[in-house]
Amino acid sequence: MVLAGRLVADPELKRTSSGVEVTSFRLAVNQDYVKSREEKKADFFNITAWRQTAAFICKYFHKGNGIVLKGRLQSRTYQAQDGSNRYIVEVVADNVEFPLSGGKSNDDTSNYAPTASAPAQAAAVSDTSSADFPVDDDLPF
Repeated sequence: MVLAGRLVADPELKRTSSGVEVTSFRLAVNQDYVKSREEKKADFFNITAWRQTAAFICKYFHKGNGIVLKGRLQSRTYQAQDGSNRYIVEVVADNVEFPLSGGKSNDDTSNYAPTASAPAQAAAVSDTSSADFPVDDDLPF
């Protein structure tokens, strides 16, 4: 699944007891359909990222910044402090990118590192050699 939205708050980098980096944050994603004379509405998703992806997010993204992420849905249950069982669905982000469109931002995006400096799993473009494409003048397009 691919989601594009804005961070609701600054992400915070944490570590598990075994030292693995993790961050969790909420993502506001605007709904496409808006009835006339109504304000835009957004859906809010819980996002979790691990290891280098978590560190990358915490380094380059802040509250209000746009982000594009690719991930998977994950559901889990846990026991709350009051002893009740809780059920949660979240998106585990495997790949993140800066949005292509400018848009309004709270921070100056010129301070961002280029996408190429992102960890390998966060890179947006894969390397393809020209040998993969036919060198034929009879292409239909």
